[in-house]
Amino acid sequence: MATTTSTSLPTLKTIPGDEIRQLLWRFEDRYDLAMLVQSVRAVARGPVARLVASGGRLSHDWTPEKDALLPEYDAAGITAAYMSPEEGGFLEGPKNFAMALIAFELAWVDAGAATCSLAQHLALSPIHERGTPEQQQRYMSLAAPAPGRKTFRGAFCLTEPIPYVGVETGMLGGRVRVAYWPTEEEMAAGKEPILEVSKRGRFITNMGFANFVTAAVDTDDERIKTSCMVILEETDEGTYDRGTPTKKLVHQLSSTSDPVFNMKVPASRIIGGYRIEDGKVVPNHDHSSVIEAVFRRTRVGVGLMTSSKLLSAIEPLIRYHRDRFRGSGAVTPGTPRFELGLQQKQDVTHRLLEIWAAGEASASLGFTTARLFDELDPLEKTKTAILAAHGIGGGMAEFKALKKRQVEAIEFLDMQDHLESLRPKARYQALAEDVVVQYVILDATANVLCPATKLWNTGYGSHMMREAVSLMGGYGITEDCPGFLSYKWMDTQLEATYEGPEAVQRRQMSVTMTNPVFLAQFRNWIHEMRRVASHDPGTGACTLASAMKLWTWTLDHLQLAKDANGTKLYQSNRQGVTFPMADALCWLLASRAQILDVERLAAEGPKNPALEDGLDGTVQFLRDLCHMQAARAAGEVARICTELVYGYLSHPSWTEPGCGACLSQNDLVSMEALVPGASGFSDETVGEGGVHETKAGPCAVHPGLNDFAKLRAKLEACMTGFQLAKDRAGDSLTKVMIPAALDYPQ
Repeated sequence: MATTTSTSLPTLKTIPGDEIRQLLWRFEDRYDLAMLVQSVRAVARGPVARLVASGGRLSHDWTPEKDALLPEYDAAGITAAYMSPEEGGFLEGPKNFAMALIAFELAWVDAGAATCSLAQHLALSPIHERGTPEQQQRYMSLAAPAPGRKTFRGAFCLTEPIPYVGVETGMLGGRVRVAYWPTEEEMAAGKEPILEVSKRGRFITNMGFANFVTAAVDTDDERIKTSCMVILEETDEGTYDRGTPTKKLVHQLSSTSDPVFNMKVPASRIIGGYRIEDGKVVPNHDHSSVIEAVFRRTRVGVGLMTSSKLLSAIEPLIRYHRDRFRGSGAVTPGTPRFELGLQQKQDVTHRLLEIWAAGEASASLGFTTARLFDELDPLEKTKTAILAAHGIGGGMAEFKALKKRQVEAIEFLDMQDHLESLRPKARYQALAEDVVVQYVILDATANVLCPATKLWNTGYGSHMMREAVSLMGGYGITEDCPGFLSYKWMDTQLEATYEGPEAVQRRQMSVTMTNPVFLAQFRNWIHEMRRVASHDPGTGACTLASAMKLWTWTLDHLQLAKDANGTKLYQSNRQGVTFPMADALCWLLASRAQILDVERLAAEGPKNPALEDGLDGTVQFLRDLCHMQAARAAGEVARICTELVYGYLSHPSWTEPGCGACLSQNDLVSMEALVPGASGFSDETVGEGGVHETKAGPCAVHPGLNDFAKLRAKLEACMTGFQLAKDRAGDSLTKVMIPAALDYPQ
């Protein structure tokens, strides 16, 4: 029977604007952030866009034209957004979400411009997260723009020159030695050791103009106990060589080079401070602990840069498709060919919808993670103070103390999933108010969401940007491509390697996603999706819940199962198992975030009178995108899980051990005599002399995996309706209104 797209449902009138985005990403009540977005957008679509359009990306050098962007960042509040008011900033509280918005707005036009901004904050992050109060006050204040003085700008120097570049963050070529050790009298008078720092960097952003560097170095002296991070200033004694500009193919609006440092600095430049024990300098934090605190936050902004590119591609693509045949005398206004152009064909609209759905899902995942870190940051400080009051000062002692609280965290999550009337109220309230328990829960979640955002947004995002370029035809690979899509596609390749390439993120996820606290939270999320599906099935939440269930079953199975050779499947070195499971989880997390954002828009949107016209159509369209993305996520999860569950089993053979269940020809004759026609239900037979079908062996049968097969079958049935949702969204796409021209460059 033929099916048709329903015409009774409202359609999308315009591409979602700021008021919709503020509701989706939960900052409609933050006037300061709304103004920050407008300010950043003016810089991105003005000076940045004009520089790109005039060929600013064609040079590797840090030119005066590029340098002129820095005062624009200062004036727009971009530079000071990272600082607290007492340091010269203007935003109270944690800044993760604010930084995510800045990265998103700048990358809408150019990722190099976004990187230039992010690198400044990356340089300050070690000081912000682990610096001493004195270090924080000095460098955060100097980096905040102020009238009458030069803004202090920084660079983060971790990676080493080839052949060490990209090996791993634990392998450092940079070295630190004691250049001068003061006498006891000098120490008593306040004099401290002088350190000699030698470091050669590779692919270091902001080096064309950085006044200071936060550099990771390893000890090269028995008088310095561990590795550390140190602060180097350009006016310090020694060599501060900015290095040769890197000949990048991408991100040319950021300054990147291979610097060389050989400098003498006081020991107080060690980030986080130090102490003297048994005649040795003992840094309070080694370089790994500093980097861990930094990267778990800054990776989110990089992931959102790719999300921004995907969403920025929508309007240029719609315009190109509709205008494709206009201008020809044979195509007259009012005809479908003139009005719709390439949008007459379903392939174009469906592929564009997949790009749009991926952009929405990745943006939802990124902003969800940024908000989570804003919630986590104050808890982390309070947790540290509470543990310190009990004599627990970090390191392994803190790890053990927090691990003991996991039982209570899981208990709280189990109660949270119950109906409120069934919860033991006193116990639930006590755990809800226990800062350490809540920290354990949020920390376990953040440890998964952060690498998932970086991995999925940049990895899958780069694939979808290639789709966007291909949908622009030959125009897509030209310098004047509308929306700079070709540049954006190229830029995503670098973003996928920033702050650790895909393998680093997968490795982290393969460890953190098995945390029992996270898995308890994940089980709650499955039930959460079932509840959404009960009142809003059009989001695909039911499909997603079934896929999440399949993933958890597979993870449990893999952690216990062995392959055909008797080797354990889920182990750290078996990345053919652990890495695909991390990939599958990313699809689920992104789709869940997207569904929850649209649910919030549907609930809160009617309260805003300004959204009255067109809200229903926007919600319906975004629901359809959710349904599409949930189905795509479910398909990826089903494929990955099936490959892992069955792929490590050996196929049965026609030999006696492998064919124990095979029937002989005589068996079939006996069956037919008892039940006529029964022989037709089996073709797995062995005749006289071992004659059998011309295939490798009898069909594989795995009775122990029946539960998996049932879950897989249920998931496939849950795909119901998603193609109808795609058709419906495609119809909206042909009707949506767009501006007459892009609003950048201005």
